[in-house]
Amino acid sequence: MKTFKELINECLQCVTEVFPWDLQEEIDQGKPPLIVDVREPYEFEVAHIKNSFNVPRGILETACEYEYEETIPELVSARDREIVVVCRSGNRSVMAAAVMQQLGFQKVRSLKTGLRGWNDAEQELIDQQGRPVDVDETEHYFTPNLRPEQLKPKT
Repeated sequence: MKTFKELINECLQCVTEVFPWDLQEEIDQGKPPLIVDVREPYEFEVAHIKNSFNVPRGILETACEYEYEETIPELVSARDREIVVVCRSGNRSVMAAAVMQQLGFQKVRSLKTGLRGWNDAEQELIDQQGRPVDVDETEHYFTPNLRPEQLKPKT
């Protein structure tokens, strides 16, 4: 049996990560990759990178293929395009990028540190209406808030 962290570390053996400021530089230079946000829709609505699109992790595989209700043609046809997968912390995106590689995506990377790092670097995030989101307001959202029962029992 593997832990979640062990699974992520395995995926990191084949997945390239990109830092938030490097991704912003690519965008600023007019070479924006396709940005795929694998968080849940309610997370995407709070804050996301401009021009990214939401493909929740739970439907990623079928969104990447034709003949499914979840099919996203722009994604299916992007197997040779530069793609950056993002999530809140950079873990789900690493797993998603590894799966996308298995599905034949050649140039897929993961956003290192996720949108939490993007926010820390004070890069722009927008809400569901396309309005800029205040960096300080999103700090609460990006800070883990674990309940006692979610913590590992002390031995």
